[in-house]
Amino acid sequence: MTFDKTELKVNPENEELYKTFLPKVEKYRQALKDGILEEYKLPDEFLPKNVGVDVTKIPEQILSKKEIYITELKAVDLVSQIAKGELSSVEVFKAYAKRATMAHQLTNCAMELFTDEGLKRAGELDEYFSANGKTVGALHGVPVSLKEHYDYKGKITHAGYVGLIDNVSESTNQCVQILYDAGAVFYVRTTEPQLLMHLCSNNNITGIAKNPTNTALTTGGSSSGEGAIAAMKGSALGVGSDIGGSIRAPAAFCGVWGLRPTQKRIPMLPITPAGSGVQELVVPVLGPLARSAEDLELFMKVELGSKPWETDATLVPMPWRDVAVPEPKQLKVAVCYDDGVVKPTPPILRGLEAAAKKLKEAGVKVVEWKAFNVQECVTAAYDGYNADANKKQLSLLKLSGEPVLPLSKHILNSGCGFDGLSVYQYQNDSGVRDGTRTAYLEQMNELDVDFILCPVYSSVAPLPETCHYWGYTSLWNLLDFPNVIFPTGLKCDPAVDKPDTSYVPRNDTEKYEHELYDDAAKFAGAPISLQLTGKRWFDEELVKASQIVAEIIAK
Repeated sequence: MTFDKTELKVNPENEELYKTFLPKVEKYRQALKDGILEEYKLPDEFLPKNVGVDVTKIPEQILSKKEIYITELKAVDLVSQIAKGELSSVEVFKAYAKRATMAHQLTNCAMELFTDEGLKRAGELDEYFSANGKTVGALHGVPVSLKEHYDYKGKITHAGYVGLIDNVSESTNQCVQILYDAGAVFYVRTTEPQLLMHLCSNNNITGIAKNPTNTALTTGGSSSGEGAIAAMKGSALGVGSDIGGSIRAPAAFCGVWGLRPTQKRIPMLPITPAGSGVQELVVPVLGPLARSAEDLELFMKVELGSKPWETDATLVPMPWRDVAVPEPKQLKVAVCYDDGVVKPTPPILRGLEAAAKKLKEAGVKVVEWKAFNVQECVTAAYDGYNADANKKQLSLLKLSGEPVLPLSKHILNSGCGFDGLSVYQYQNDSGVRDGTRTAYLEQMNELDVDFILCPVYSSVAPLPETCHYWGYTSLWNLLDFPNVIFPTGLKCDPAVDKPDTSYVPRNDTEKYEHELYDDAAKFAGAPISLQLTGKRWFDEELVKASQIVAEIIAK
């Protein structure tokens, strides 16, 4: 019997119970509205009346020249100027608080705004600098945005579940605390989807976040608001998490930088959980979204410089290594044009072909990558997500009986779905993972390449509530090869990126994804971003290589 994947074998919805939570949801939404201080409210004439528009330039029409200058700086340059006393923490914070609040009004990217706390923190940092003539740490005065589901002591942390809307964290996530101790200033926590398991942003608390480059499109997920606020330059650094593409999809869809590090380098806990908790088949990671490769490295240096493995026994004791930016002729890159499951759409293929051409012209060794075992690995990853037969997810949904959104139903039905994994199946999936992990490294060695350049998704940012295929990202979560996402500078152009109507799909997934890209005009202006993958544990070389690769491609 074929089961309808738009339905659920176990339905956690309870309309009467959900009604009792609606006043709490309204109170939460009102607190978010109240977080928009009067001085930061956008005049009505700057609020777009239509969807499908680019709102990234609107803040520049309102901010002062000094505020624009400050918010355009890379985090590494911001740190430098604050440390020299050329900028104060307060003036930096006010500029970012204004731009972040504008970003939220234009894209719905925030779940909590607490700019009053941020201003107080910035003032304290200035007092310290004035009294001691030095900074408190490597991120002194840097405004940092946080994905909502990291525990933050004294604040509600619901992870997108209505049933957790009263959950107040008793402690602060270690990754977040490390940033704070280095001098970071917090003032916004950003939105995520229900279950934290969509490459989209929708939830029953704050709704859908809009893509700043084309507000008809999704920001991606599950670090949904982080992609939007980074593109709007409302934070200098942001923190996301990734178990299937949750840092990389928002970074790609919104046209910014993102890093999915090798697992067990960055501390994870405590977080409000998105699944069954303990499963080692596919391991989640925390990582940064930013403006540049240098900023990704800054984040990693701060985190690993604190030696988090001394207090977290799950981490590998591996300090960040300083490596040089390679010369183009030292780079060896394999380009994947098709993973064998879902062929990319015209804009992504154009981006890959343009990238390969420019890299070759710059002296980079470029060969073609032939993907293999992708479907097996993607299925194994989905099995890992639902290994407990969705029991944890269902228990959290049942707390409020909230409506289950379309993409939630899709992920709950994926992989082993409601059947869960037997020990035998778990071992088999682990064998697929470990065997393919070794085989991919062997192929990289045979081709004599250090990096693989490939899509992030089969297309540019899709419409909300539509994306089903995660293969271009979840593959690497399972294999645990680190990835950097970077913008190419190209955007979807309806005049040249017309749908390929002659293509015959190889499977139902490919047919579905290609039918989403039916009219290029819908996706006009969407960034064309790419994913550079390195060898496991060689995050340092990957970040440095991404810097020069992106520079070459963007020329």
